[in-house]
Amino acid sequence: MELFQVITLAAARRKLAGYWPLPGRQETVVPLTEALGRELARPVVAREDIPGFDRATMDGYAVRAVDTFGARESAPVLLRLAGEVPMGQRAGARVNPGEAVAVATGSMLPPGADAVVMIENTEALEDDRVAVYQPVAPGQDLVRRGSDVRAGATVLRSGHRLRPQDLGVLASLGIGRVPVYEPWRVGILATGNEIVAPETRPGPGQVRDINSYTLYGLVRECGAAAALYGIAPDDLETLTARVREALAENHLVFLSGGSSVGTRDLTVQVLAGLGQPGILFHGLAIRPGKPTLAALAGDKMIFGLPGHPVSAMVSFKVLLEPLLRYGGYDQRQEKVLAATLDRQVTSTPGREDYLRVRLEKGPEGPLAVPLPGGSSLISTMVRADGLVVIPLEAEGLEAGTRVEVELL
Repeated sequence: MELFQVITLAAARRKLAGYWPLPGRQETVVPLTEALGRELARPVVAREDIPGFDRATMDGYAVRAVDTFGARESAPVLLRLAGEVPMGQRAGARVNPGEAVAVATGSMLPPGADAVVMIENTEALEDDRVAVYQPVAPGQDLVRRGSDVRAGATVLRSGHRLRPQDLGVLASLGIGRVPVYEPWRVGILATGNEIVAPETRPGPGQVRDINSYTLYGLVRECGAAAALYGIAPDDLETLTARVREALAENHLVFLSGGSSVGTRDLTVQVLAGLGQPGILFHGLAIRPGKPTLAALAGDKMIFGLPGHPVSAMVSFKVLLEPLLRYGGYDQRQEKVLAATLDRQVTSTPGREDYLRVRLEKGPEGPLAVPLPGGSSLISTMVRADGLVVIPLEAEGLEAGTRVEVELL
């Protein structure tokens, strides 16, 4: 394919979505306490109703609602106390017309009752009578059997990444061991003769490896497993060997650097020789992140990410995070905050600009303040609270424009 023929982000996502999820991930079963952040390998279908019985949600008295109609402070309704439902036990007493049964929050609702009167609106009298000072409606202060989860309902879909509340619903269904996928494995390889390890003092023209570690953190934040494969020089044989090593041990491989005009031929040669279908695209209509490259070799996906740290991070956020964290672009759940743009910014139509901003308190709510600095300056991402997207067709945004800030 002809190189550096940029395509839109939407087009790139469509290409990648056609191959995602990649095949080959193994299933495993883990205890519920180890399932947080893991992806379900199979859907969870409820085998029983939750709750499994009608329950009181207040301390008070189970009653027939019709028996309380007309009750008021000056003229309470008097009901006969017919018993009590102990916590954690079956309701033995039945509520007949003109009767009440004492219940606690969470206890089983006795048969015959269709509402609960809060204890604050009652008074226990002598001779086993209860005065009710306020009427209740049918269904008040109780939950019906199956109102949380119905037997036979699909509670969680396959591929769903488990959150704390999901562990709770699994526990409520009696599921103590959970079938999950192994995490996506991502190999990360820095490239370039000018790159040295963080503990090395850079010589003239050299810079420390930033991208390996920011990418490592981004991958781990998505719940995937990350492995660093060091730094490869701009040498075809060495780079090919290192990429093949990473491919053999991972589902995805990220190459940092080597995708821009100066070194793209070397990277493209390596990726084109790994297998079919080969290079999917080279060049995105975004800034920063234009040199991004993607390829597929069998069931393995390889990305050439820009060498500039901000570019690499933005490319990851818009292309890879939705796949690794959410399982697809239609499942994205970005955290966004509405804000007012602090000043005018310009853009070039035909590309999406990802503007780094910090958030400040303004007179009418949050202000998004653009941060100056090029895509090689990692400190701008450190200071940024989020990104504002300038649309593909826009020439910029005016000061005072309401924007959505994708929080970092």
